[in-house]
Amino acid sequence: MGTTIKTKPFGEIEVLDEQIIEFTEGILGFDAVKKFAVLEDDKSPFLWLQAFDEPDLAFVMISPLEFLDEYSLVISQQDIDDVGASSPEELAVYAIVTIPSDNPSSMTANLQGPVIINPATRKGKQAISLSDKYRVRHSILEEMKKRAKKEV
Repeated sequence: MGTTIKTKPFGEIEVLDEQIIEFTEGILGFDAVKKFAVLEDDKSPFLWLQAFDEPDLAFVMISPLEFLDEYSLVISQQDIDDVGASSPEELAVYAIVTIPSDNPSSMTANLQGPVIINPATRKGKQAISLSDKYRVRHSILEEMKKRAKKEV
């Protein structure tokens, strides 16, 4: 059974219960917003994290493995516990994407603040990476170019 919500990218749509994720602490900078829906577009590696009750608030996300050959989730056990998981392997991991309106090709992914979601509990959190390997503004297209060169 679904629920109809208003979204920024798709207008009014129906979402399934399993798409609704609770962020007890909100997203950094949007602490008061606790309920989001994860929206996918089959034709794109990007997803939307849509605020459930605020149609104008939506974040673009991507799995780090969509543009990196290797990604290690290094977060605290507390972050893992907060979403009701016992290990990082149980989690879906995403990075929030920033797309500059004047130059979309310079889009970046925040690998320093990964969004972790436990599909089993439908709880999510924006964690803080404990690795100094990842940045807040990691170039998606640069990494894709590096990967393409390796494959040739």
